[in-house]
Amino acid sequence: MENHHQKATNGFSKPTGYSTAGKVITCKAAVVWVPGEPFVMEQVQVDPPQKLEVRIKILFTSICHTDLSAWKGDNEAQRAFPRILGHEASGIVESVGEGVMDIKEGDHVVPIFNGECGECKCCKSEKTNICSNSGVNGFKKVMTNDGKSRFSTKDGKAIYHFLNTSTFSEYTVLESACVVKIDREAPMKKMTLLSCGVSTGVGAAWNTANVQPASTVAIFGLGSVGLAVAEGARVRGASKIIGVDINPDKFIKGQEMGVTNFINPTEPGKPVHERIREITDGGVDYSFECVGNLDVLREAFLSTHEGWGFTVILGIHAAPTTLPFHPMELFNGRGIIGSVFGGFKGKSQLPHFAIQCMRGVVGLDKFITHELPFEKINDAFQLLIEGKSLRCVLQL
Repeated sequence: MENHHQKATNGFSKPTGYSTAGKVITCKAAVVWVPGEPFVMEQVQVDPPQKLEVRIKILFTSICHTDLSAWKGDNEAQRAFPRILGHEASGIVESVGEGVMDIKEGDHVVPIFNGECGECKCCKSEKTNICSNSGVNGFKKVMTNDGKSRFSTKDGKAIYHFLNTSTFSEYTVLESACVVKIDREAPMKKMTLLSCGVSTGVGAAWNTANVQPASTVAIFGLGSVGLAVAEGARVRGASKIIGVDINPDKFIKGQEMGVTNFINPTEPGKPVHERIREITDGGVDYSFECVGNLDVLREAFLSTHEGWGFTVILGIHAAPTTLPFHPMELFNGRGIIGSVFGGFKGKSQLPHFAIQCMRGVVGLDKFITHELPFEKINDAFQLLIEGKSLRCVLQL
């Protein structure tokens, strides 16, 4: 890891955490000026962290479908431009603001979009990983302290934040509740995946559904999150993991994560839920909807066994929409719930998950399909648009 740290500091003019603390840093960032138009590499100014904030030197960042959706401006109510997107990353703490006690300069960290302040009623409850103060908020575009951005152009124009993180920048400022310290020996490139996709999927299987040994699972949508669910179910000892996707190539990758059966919903035949019921003696124990489509959600719900079947919603659904079934359908004993960040409490639980990944419990290598330099970010987005990548990691 010291090589990474050396590279990070050599990429800037002075050693991290000494000459730059308390000062504005000028660095490179990929800025979106207009929805759907290519990222522009800009020299931006990054202000010092204020109270309970942390400034990080980003080493690696990767691209998620949530970044793609925000780049396209799919949700008009959440649009805010110019903006620095990105929420999966790893890096080194450059400086900390007043009151930050659990993180110091030089710490190896991953940012999280769903923070853990440790003080609110939700954080103090074992029943949820929601945080009332620093939880995920698609509408948030500035820092909580003063309602202002820590990013600006050279002529002083504000550039908005994204999902508490904004990792498509050589330096970024986050609330300390959204910064997780990890083991210094952890491989930083792989740890990038814990910021969102892998934690969300594996956590949904482990924490939200609590998949049991010898149980049956159906996963609708085999992108990074869906495949991470498969990996989590495999580790838990599921006997049958059914992958549902319109891309047959996903089954090849899915087999590496433990997928045992594959269903292509575009192929002629019975509805998907009926096919699943036939091969699982009445339905699966757990289903996971990872697409963000109401028709798919209904199929996932109906694919579970009456009496105890449990559906977890992971796909991001465009508003306004309502659940695609009648309340009386719940009287058959099926349950349904949404999951944010896989149910992980970021600051208190993610460090242990990182250690488990280091020990090989979860295979992170399988999710990194491409690696590119930061300057090739537009190429990386194109790979995701074309369905050619799971995670493309960019090195800054």
